[in-house]
Amino acid sequence: MQLISAPKQLFQNRGRTKNISLSILVPVYNESEMLARFHHEVCKVAASLPDENIELLYVNDGSTDDSWEKLEALKSEIVNIERINLSRNFGKEAAMTAGLDLVKGESVILLDADLQDPPELIPQMIVKWREGFDVVNMKRSKRLGESRFKTASAHLYYRILAALSDVPIEKDVGDFRLLSRRVIEHIKQLPERNRYMKGIMAWPGFKQTNLEFERPERIAGETKWSFLQLVRLGLSGITSFSVKPLKIATWLGASISIGAILYSIFVIFKTLILGDPVAGYPSMMIVQLWLGGVQLIAIGVLGEYVGRIFVESKGRPVYLVMDKHSSKAKHKEVEHG
Repeated sequence: MQLISAPKQLFQNRGRTKNISLSILVPVYNESEMLARFHHEVCKVAASLPDENIELLYVNDGSTDDSWEKLEALKSEIVNIERINLSRNFGKEAAMTAGLDLVKGESVILLDADLQDPPELIPQMIVKWREGFDVVNMKRSKRLGESRFKTASAHLYYRILAALSDVPIEKDVGDFRLLSRRVIEHIKQLPERNRYMKGIMAWPGFKQTNLEFERPERIAGETKWSFLQLVRLGLSGITSFSVKPLKIATWLGASISIGAILYSIFVIFKTLILGDPVAGYPSMMIVQLWLGGVQLIAIGVLGEYVGRIFVESKGRPVYLVMDKHSSKAKHKEVEHG
């Protein structure tokens, strides 16, 4: 691809900067169509930030297309590029975990490679970080190009999550956000294998602010999230950061038991005092099926938590790295001979 050009003074300023101030973390899974355009847009934004020493970290999450080959071919005169190739597809949560473990910057911004997280908002996020905020949440005011069902279900889910979670999780905020180095270091200490990153990134707390933006529609390619995958991720978020579903199941069971006792008293009164016969087969079947459904739901909720304990007890790594590839910004290579 054509390299972004920048003034000579920009390169001189970057050469004098020792520490990386900003890492841009990009999980990649089958985004071959978008990588060249995404890289161009990010480098264009980086060229407008001459005072920042920027690292661009791509994490290839076991793509089955030629995304890794495309990543290896990317070059830049503006930013240092790091590429990590995971040994298979571990999922986006694991890819983000790998990136956060390896970024070197004093701050990190998480971006999706589909350009639905606009890179042109990066300067505004850095301004907020420089003002002293440890977390800059990017809140979606609109979700362009999505169906009404998906928009409505996402709106409802974030509010259910916020109501159930024991950790304050911002509504309508995805993975697109800025984290300071001290937040990253605390996240790296969290040992769990079941990774729901929206909750994990919210868990440390610290000083936070929100910036609203309209999330654009995808330019090319297709979303990698099916409806069932989104449902599983949503359940993971709720069960990872709350035990309220277990408490709800307990209270529901207690309520049904109390209701059953009261109904039994009513039936006995109606039969012995009023002389009405006990309702027959249809009403009995309705009650039996309803109670059976409630019991199965409660067992399913309990199973979710038991399954998480099982996964955590095995202690397997969240991800495995197969390949790494680094390239310095062209101007730095010249300066250091």
